[in-house]
Amino acid sequence: MLSRVANSIYWMSRYMERAENVARFIEVNLHLMLDMHTDEGQWEALVSTTGDLEIFRERCGEEATRETVLDFLTFDRENPNSILSTLTMVRENARSIREIISSEMWEQINKFYYFVRDSALSGVAAETPQDFYQRVKTESHLYAGIADSTMNRGEDWHFARMGRLIERADKTSRLIDVKYFILLPKPEDVGTPIDNIQWAALLKSASALDMYRRKYEQITPESVVQFLLLDRHFPRAILYCVLMAEVSLHSITGTPAGMFRNEAERRMGRLHAELTYARIDDIIKRGLHEYLDNFQGELNGVGDSIKDTFFALSSASPNTPGGMEE
Repeated sequence: MLSRVANSIYWMSRYMERAENVARFIEVNLHLMLDMHTDEGQWEALVSTTGDLEIFRERCGEEATRETVLDFLTFDRENPNSILSTLTMVRENARSIREIISSEMWEQINKFYYFVRDSALSGVAAETPQDFYQRVKTESHLYAGIADSTMNRGEDWHFARMGRLIERADKTSRLIDVKYFILLPKPEDVGTPIDNIQWAALLKSASALDMYRRKYEQITPESVVQFLLLDRHFPRAILYCVLMAEVSLHSITGTPAGMFRNEAERRMGRLHAELTYARIDDIIKRGLHEYLDNFQGELNGVGDSIKDTFFALSSASPNTPGGMEE
């Protein structure tokens, strides 16, 4: 496979996952505001979740309000990680590989892009935000189902899955970090209804609440972090994402499991091993924020190695990311 094609498929998938995750974070935050009857600190924390707080302050000022945050994260073309910007990049990458993807995938990408672009002009997102962000999630799920049903299980499919899972692992880690570090309640608030509402919202944002309740009787910070960080079977858990991304990486290279022949495989294998043998008690004792910060750095390193191993021959183009770390 040409490195240019692999690069476009990989980033098309990452950007699609990023758009869904931003919509997911916003939707849950809107519901959280209704439950808590306050928005103190929540909108700034939402921008922190996406890693765009510095850009937001440059463009919108120090105060994070509902209106400024929703516009910045949804429609701001100068924000490279807004929903509209990421879908623009999905479409541009897809356009460059029309001969590789199915016609159904291309049609869904166009339908999704024009829905969000037209919503920016019509103001429908401000009028019925819950409906809008639910529709964004649904369109993303439709794309994933179409791609899964129409792509051969070859290198192109594995590059797409690897990109989606690496992006998902990054966003899940940021979500946990924001709740545990930025929104950490006062000691007297731990275990109160407000604290429990926030942890439940965290699970909802990862579509994890129902599966969590099947495994745990109560919502506690330790068990929530355990589930979203170290569960091997839930598809949005960090360990699951890294494990499956590694499977796709080895399927692309043909390297036997447990071995490595390039830097991407070495870094991915080390990250997988660190998560596999981690214990939640040790993580929290060490400091969850520090652990997640280190994980994000390691995951960025995996992304850099994938770029150097597979995409280095690709010429620089506007189809590569300009905002978030790879």
